Amino acid sequence: MITIRSLRDVLRLFFIFRREVQITVVATFAIIVLGAFLLPNRYESTALLLVKPGRDTSTVPIELADRQSIAVPSALRDPLLDEERMLTGRPIIRRVAQRYMEKLAEAPKPSGVFAAIKNAPGAAFRAIIDVIRSGLEMVGLVEARSPEERLAEDLEKNFRASHEPGSSVMELTFTWNDPEVAQAVLKNWVDEYGNERARTLGRVNLYAFYEQEVKDTQANILSHKHDIQTLLDQLGTVSIHQRMADIAQGLNDLRTERNNTARSIASTKAGMDKIQEQMNKQTRLISSGKELALNPSRQDLQNRINSKEVERQELLRSFKESAPPVQALDNEIKNLKALWSSQATTVQRTENIAPNPLFTRLQNILNDQQASYTRLLVQREQLDAQLAQLEKDRTQALDLEPRFSRLQSELNAEEKNFILYTDSLEKARIDRELDNKRISNIAIIEHATLNPSRVFPKSLLMLLLAIPLSLGVGLLALYLFYLLDQRIHDGDRIEAQFGVPLWTSLQDTTVAQPHRNSAFIASLYRLYSVLPLKQVPDKGLSIGLTSAHSGEGVSFVVEHLRALLEEHGHSVRVEAGRAAQPGEIQLIAASDFYANQQAFVHLRDADLIVLVVRAESSTLPMLQNALTTLTTAFKRVDGIILNRRRFEIPESVLAWIGRFRRHH
Repeated sequence: MITIRSLRDVLRLFFIFRREVQITVVATFAIIVLGAFLLPNRYESTALLLVKPGRDTSTVPIELADRQSIAVPSALRDPLLDEERMLTGRPIIRRVAQRYMEKLAEAPKPSGVFAAIKNAPGAAFRAIIDVIRSGLEMVGLVEARSPEERLAEDLEKNFRASHEPGSSVMELTFTWNDPEVAQAVLKNWVDEYGNERARTLGRVNLYAFYEQEVKDTQANILSHKHDIQTLLDQLGTVSIHQRMADIAQGLNDLRTERNNTARSIASTKAGMDKIQEQMNKQTRLISSGKELALNPSRQDLQNRINSKEVERQELLRSFKESAPPVQALDNEIKNLKALWSSQATTVQRTENIAPNPLFTRLQNILNDQQASYTRLLVQREQLDAQLAQLEKDRTQALDLEPRFSRLQSELNAEEKNFILYTDSLEKARIDRELDNKRISNIAIIEHATLNPSRVFPKSLLMLLLAIPLSLGVGLLALYLFYLLDQRIHDGDRIEAQFGVPLWTSLQDTTVAQPHRNSAFIASLYRLYSVLPLKQVPDKGLSIGLTSAHSGEGVSFVVEHLRALLEEHGHSVRVEAGRAAQPGEIQLIAASDFYANQQAFVHLRDADLIVLVVRAESSTLPMLQNALTTLTTAFKRVDGIILNRRRFEIPESVLAWIGRFRRHH
């Protein structure tokens, strides 16, 4: 555990893992150098094929291309992907492997001592591989395969076909351990691809197929036309659609006229009923002349009222208004006035009687409406008869229409097929001639090349990059070691991680430099400043120093702390068994509490419990376990002392860095 804060901490980290980093750098450098000289050479042969647009590379078959309304492709696909897949297919690879094994068997065996020595390691390695493979096949871990299949797999691994997006040129690359063999294999591969492609895509029977389909389609067209003509003769028309349109038009016209006639009948009937109602309200005879005179009864009553008024005036001379004779006379006058008001003013003396002209006119109109009503009823009957005949004709046409439509659809399809088959017949004839003459849309624009320059390994480049790569791997290894290292080198994060304060870090005194001794004394004084010395005069102070394992430096710390306390005039006792007295400081050395069970007994009466940890030997899990044990036993740990802390950077390096800073 080390905190990286500056370049000096990085240097410390390097010197901590210097041996491991050196081994990593040297091993990486050795591997690169040995690989530059010992790795098997690989040579590459390339070829370029131009895929010209044509039916062979079309992603839409003939049927879809000719019938776009039936099926439309949802997306475009690169046709060169199919060509690359065909190039790397198993049939072609097996043929290439067979040819390679045949030529290998025919090739003369190298002779001579040098050739034997050169081929001996490879032969021994292959023999070992064969023995291992046989053993694995025997126990059933791998399947038994023929040499041809294994060779085909090796060829497939070393072959690559690619193309740039939007380009029609395929780039073929084959890598092998011999440039001439690589060229021969790639050339053989291209030849086998052409033969396999011609055999797979060849349209040998396509011309005969289209020729027979043209004849069959033509016969079907004639048969459908004859059946359609028979149906038209049965209907007596030249077109069933025109016939149905005429019938539909006639039905619409007749139904419109019948609806109008029905409305006329209803309106005529309503008019006749209204005229009859008006005639019932009229009289047949009317008065043409009358003679009128004043009503004599009314005149007589008027005279009697006048005489009673005179009589009343005469009574008022003798009686008051409320006298009975006057009141009786008033009642009589009142009754006479009521009778007089009920009488008509004039009376008819003579009257002339004649026929009513309005009644006569209504009678004539009614007779006309009855005649029109009868005519409309006859007209409706005629329209119903005509509608029935048209409905019968329409029913007959509808019965024949599905059959006619089917025949017409089949005829249209056959006519379209005839056109397509005729066009395809010509295309098939052209394709047949192209196949016969081995003409394809694949052109070789660059034959298999012979490249004597190896593509792997790049020995010179590897040697040039050996040192930088080794250093880079070393830095990576240094970082991995830093991540995996659990040792405690300094105490920066101890208090933050474990919650226990770090009292001091004591430097390793095995280094004899004076400034290192000064740092050690400073660390002791820091430890001295942490101690609660104010309580010593009153009740004394007992300090228990312990460690998880032996060799952590508990005795070393106790001895130096005792000497420092005595220099400052304190009474110090280094023993256990009794409590510290007032004015006395007791130091309890209880190391290796895992093996020494008495350590817990000695620490029981200690006022302060301090855990001593040795730098670069103790790890974080060990410290965690030790703190957990002490906390479980005493419920506290007051502090941690990191002992024998080392500053790993050599003095010469620090001096050089100092001189470099002063000069810059």
